[in-house]
Amino acid sequence: MNWPSAKSFLPGWKNALLALLSSILLILAFPDFDLWFLAWFAFVPLMWAVERERESTAKPFVLGWLFGTVFFFGTCWWLAYAPIHYAAFPPLLAYSLVLIACLGAGIFPGVFAAVLSVLLRRLGSRALLAAPFVWVFTEFLRYWITGNNWNGLGYSQAFNQLLLPLAKVGGVLFVSWGCVSFAGSILFMVKEASAARLIPFVPFSLWIMLAALIGLIDGSMRVLQKGDLSGPIVAIQPNVPMAGLTYEKWQALRQRHVGLAQAALQKLTTDHQRPTTVIFPESPMNFQYADDPETKAFMDGFARMNNVSVLFNSAEPDRSNGKFFNSAVMVSPEGKEVAQYDKIYLLPFGEAVPVPFESIVPAFVGSFSYGKEYDLFPVGNAKAGVMICFESHFGQLSREYVRNGADVIIEMTNDGYLGPTPVLRQHLANAVFRAVETNRPVLRVTNVGITAYIDERGEVLDAAQPYTEDTRVWSIARSDGSQTFYVRYGDWFAWLCTFVTLMMAALSFRRKPTVVEQGV
Repeated sequence: MNWPSAKSFLPGWKNALLALLSSILLILAFPDFDLWFLAWFAFVPLMWAVERERESTAKPFVLGWLFGTVFFFGTCWWLAYAPIHYAAFPPLLAYSLVLIACLGAGIFPGVFAAVLSVLLRRLGSRALLAAPFVWVFTEFLRYWITGNNWNGLGYSQAFNQLLLPLAKVGGVLFVSWGCVSFAGSILFMVKEASAARLIPFVPFSLWIMLAALIGLIDGSMRVLQKGDLSGPIVAIQPNVPMAGLTYEKWQALRQRHVGLAQAALQKLTTDHQRPTTVIFPESPMNFQYADDPETKAFMDGFARMNNVSVLFNSAEPDRSNGKFFNSAVMVSPEGKEVAQYDKIYLLPFGEAVPVPFESIVPAFVGSFSYGKEYDLFPVGNAKAGVMICFESHFGQLSREYVRNGADVIIEMTNDGYLGPTPVLRQHLANAVFRAVETNRPVLRVTNVGITAYIDERGEVLDAAQPYTEDTRVWSIARSDGSQTFYVRYGDWFAWLCTFVTLMMAALSFRRKPTVVEQGV
């Protein structure tokens, strides 16, 4: 058997350096560096390298794979924190496992580069204008195959207002498209120097501006217009440690939750005459409301004594299979359960193992059952949908809540296992997009941070400092019922990019007519 030589699939070292430069620029665009503007230029070196290697398909794939692997490792290295600090993994082993995962995720940028090389061979420099469609297709593909799109390109733009309005129209992937379109247009202008060859760039730029204008108009719908403000919402950031929880410490920390809540309640005056909600975050406390009579009595008593509704995270039994749901439970001021939401999007291999691997690989945190219902919670005179931790990553969840009448989204999360690392602001970026996409505020209640109120424009307000005990008091109101284009039509833009990419790829594989066939 004749194996292909390395030269047939390894790109030149200069082009490899260009791909590495792109990955470094993109890493710097994400938290905690937060140089978000670099995402607009980060793809220029990569696409230039692909253009230089366009006669091959394998070499551009390797360039994209290299770019993707370095980028994902550079932004997700914190995944090694928990194995090192809580499972006593040797650092080399922990980081090696993260690298393996990043090698897998890097395949999708590799597909982007390979498809772009095919289009470049067929269309020449004009293919650079198609690059944003191809990129969105590969991000969407990563989501469908792996179940997540963590640190998708668009999330780099969470903390500025320039491209965020696009999310109201086409979700976070529309913002990804905007970033790559800018880079592709720059490289196209460089490659096509004459004014006549720049004509395609003009409508392309106008399209970006029009999309942003649509987003601004769509975002101008005010949601806090229909009725009085709700009663106070008290958010507790308890800073529960991730390890060393003896039963005595557990009881003391639970009481500390109550103490923080009561201290905040005592500062309320006339507002406390209205319905008040206290929210405890997801944490290692592992409450079991239904199966633990003592916990049930404690929560019911706290609600009655303080005349508040209390919303907390709890492991609730799934009687059908002997497992538990990762749930949000609300107890009324009368000390009775009034609502329960069972987490739908469980963390793969953390909370549930995908079916093909269920009998082989154990879940790291626990084997939970998948929830099915999009339950809403009463918050004063408004309605809230709840996202539990990893679920803030899924636009379709918050979208479904709003379609069902949610006026606000509440996120309960705990990032403590991953330490004081960039994950805190990367996770916050997810919540920013859920607020913008739905035109609804997101109340983010966390164990160690970042607890914050995110308004419908994506502005992060009243944020608590990470790894501190703190409380926040907010109010929200009923929405006017308006829905953004994204809420109404979901991932339409991602599907459009998928269709455009597949059509362009199919046409590119058609044989070009010869000189004789052209009649010359």
